[in-house]
Amino acid sequence: MSELMSMKNIGKEMAKKLTSVGIDSSEKLAETGSRQAFIKLKEAYPQVCLVHLYTLEGAIQNIEFHQLSEEKKKGLKEFSDFLKNAS
Repeated sequence: MSELMSMKNIGKEMAKKLTSVGIDSSEKLAETGSRQAFIKLKEAYPQVCLVHLYTLEGAIQNIEFHQLSEEKKKGLKEFSDFLKNAS
């Protein structure tokens, strides 16, 4: 969990949640990808939202989530909206 917390955007609560869904390292998060990690989190923690998805992508890219490109944010928002509408 402490390794996850060394990533940008990943605090104690997010690290706990990620670990609980089987993502226990930065390598595992990068391998899983932000979208798949978000799906896993959403299944276990229905309250996670778009900002969590941005946070995961920022952590993988090693940037603060608010520095994601507008194009990347748009794609992630479309993905999040798709999940909402599919359920």
